[in-house]
Amino acid sequence: MEFLSHSTAETEAAGEALARRLRPGTVLAYQGGLGMGKTAFTRGLARGLGCEDRVTSPTFTIVNEYEGRIPLFHFDMYRLPDADALFDIGWEDYLGRGGVCAVEWSERVEDALPEDTVWVRIRRSPENDDWRIISVEGVDEA
Repeated sequence: MEFLSHSTAETEAAGEALARRLRPGTVLAYQGGLGMGKTAFTRGLARGLGCEDRVTSPTFTIVNEYEGRIPLFHFDMYRLPDADALFDIGWEDYLGRGGVCAVEWSERVEDALPEDTVWVRIRRSPENDDWRIISVEGVDEA
């Protein structure tokens, strides 16, 4: 599945569209550099999961939790040294809570991600630096 986003609003809409396909327990692994729109995508994801709280980047808190039809646990692994540190903050508990885990900077903790992780890659479009290509792998497109 792939989305082309021309704006923050379209990036959020892509996240909302993906949320409709997710089930409790899904882990999303984000890949994309600074400023690619991972938090904007997560705002849409939260909206699609029925979460009404304001979504912010969890850079300094490591994880933000949002209640909704399906809870959302938004992780930022940028400050973690490795996957072992993820287990220290209760990763296994989050996996068992029946929510969706959205993981920014997932490459830092790739060893800890389940086999059925859904990969969300966000990159600049070659046509225009302001556009984003959002590729999603590992989710049913039906």
